Amino acid sequence: MSFQFTATFDPTPEQRAAIYSVNEQLEFSQDLEENLAAALSDYLKRASFKAKIGKFLPLYPSQTDVLIGGIGAGLATSSEAEIWGDALYKSMKSKPFNEAVLSAAEFEDEIIEGILLGATLASYEFNSYFTKKEEESPSVNLIITGIDEARFNRILAEVDAMADGVHLARDLVYEPANILYPESFAKRCEPLRDKGLEVSILNEKDMEKLGMGSLLGVGQGSVRESAIVIMNWRGGGDEAPLALVGKGVCFDTGGISIKPARGMEDMKWDMGGAAAVTGAMCALAGRNANHNVVGIIGLVENMPDGNAQRPGDVVTSMSGQTIEVINTDAEGRLVLADVLTYVQQEYKPEAIIDLATLTGAILVALGKEYAGLFSNNDALSEQITSAGRKVSEKSWRMPMEDAYDKMLKSHIADMKNIGGMYGGSITAACFLHRFVENNTPWAHIDIAGKAWSDKASPTVPAGGTGYGVRLLNQMIDDWQPITDS
Repeated sequence: MSFQFTATFDPTPEQRAAIYSVNEQLEFSQDLEENLAAALSDYLKRASFKAKIGKFLPLYPSQTDVLIGGIGAGLATSSEAEIWGDALYKSMKSKPFNEAVLSAAEFEDEIIEGILLGATLASYEFNSYFTKKEEESPSVNLIITGIDEARFNRILAEVDAMADGVHLARDLVYEPANILYPESFAKRCEPLRDKGLEVSILNEKDMEKLGMGSLLGVGQGSVRESAIVIMNWRGGGDEAPLALVGKGVCFDTGGISIKPARGMEDMKWDMGGAAAVTGAMCALAGRNANHNVVGIIGLVENMPDGNAQRPGDVVTSMSGQTIEVINTDAEGRLVLADVLTYVQQEYKPEAIIDLATLTGAILVALGKEYAGLFSNNDALSEQITSAGRKVSEKSWRMPMEDAYDKMLKSHIADMKNIGGMYGGSITAACFLHRFVENNTPWAHIDIAGKAWSDKASPTVPAGGTGYGVRLLNQMIDDWQPITDS
């Protein structure tokens, strides 16, 4: 089912089904003809309608078909508006409301944008591989009135750009690993040049020259070559860019430290961090964000063939630090280590945020409600947390102390790639921190519990969530330069 929204600038559009919003006191947001308002109020009272946000009730008075949407005490935030938009879309899927008119005259731009974005995100489907399509449902068309053309187009551009980024991230996470592997993932990034991004790709020969032994060691057991994609957005002035770094393990068998067979099919989405960064860069460019941002993703496939990395191998990272590989299934941090070094040497970023489906341990700690947040900088951590609250992409800051870092000590190299049985998500973050130079503000977001969802939630259908795209965009919109304290 397709969803679209249009605007009509005719003050008297032809008669269609109408959508009205009503608060807890059963007062309508829109101006209604007196007799219609009285009739609808009577219906709502007799139905004992509780006008909570997202509760919808279809009514069929003689004048027209009406869909009533509760707004509680009022749609005060974009998050509330998105929840309302999600419920609106789901209500419009039923006839006769496939095409209906909503007056936006009483809503502020932020609320209108939230409604349209919530409905658009809720409409997402991934059905590329079904050969027998379900009977085509009527498309859903929301017609906006009470808005001028310039205002509507401005809101439409924001909604389209953000939805494009989230949907791109979801698509990438959904794709099976025989379709989406490092080379094909990299090729999917190239069309982003049309949005104004500078896109460049490093192949294995490039990485060998740079000394990226940590990343290359992960991919050496696969017939698929590894790659790094750099997406650069120059939307600011001469300031140093913010760097977004994503883990892109397109399939993770665990390598020689092979995973159990049950559930291994889920490891197609072990590139959720790279998907989030790619989607975030798509949205930033589409929205013409006025900051300099570089997005960089490390793309590998972790397979167990005769050339695969072994437990006990020692690799040399681009930073020059050596790593004893104790567990080949702790591979994402090996990828990120070299990408972190590269982005610092090449771009001297103001701050770095990496996203990765890094550890199962973070699910043990936080379940699927929060991503795990680790940082060497309080101000950066607070900006990420604040942005996440605004867009309902929550994170929870976790500790990082020397005691955890010491668990990475190796007897033959500078460090091990795992720290032992306990505190696995923390020691993984401590590992990454070793590759952050000159105390650059850095944050690591472990999204292992957030990149994929087995059940739907408002605006997020089950499956690939696109978590991180909106968080990163909101953080960059709200960005406050970090000063030394």
